[in-house]
Amino acid sequence: MDEFQRSWLLAQLGPDTDAADLERRFFRLRSVRAVALEVLGERRARLLGDPLKVTVDGVVTMDLQENLRGVERQIEQVRQAPAPGGPEDEDDADEALAMTWLTPARRYR
Repeated sequence: MDEFQRSWLLAQLGPDTDAADLERRFFRLRSVRAVALEVLGERRARLLGDPLKVTVDGVVTMDLQENLRGVERQIEQVRQAPAPGGPEDEDDADEALAMTWLTPARRYR
């Protein structure tokens, strides 16, 4: 992983993300987009593993539903945003270029 890819990942995931963990994931997955989606998926799973809303009557209410929506929006943004790297990070990589010749339906004299 080069410095540009590392910077992109830190911009997507936050500056407190462990760079060594990102390196290990990149070595295994070979795509910065896949690394970002895996980390965000783990964050989403962690939020879903705990109750999203906790209320102690008259004391406190904690609601994590907006955090979950934010992580899901971030996952969608990473899927759509251009990512640095090879063709495995490009969505258009598996589209083929097609070429056709236009011919008239009737021949004129």
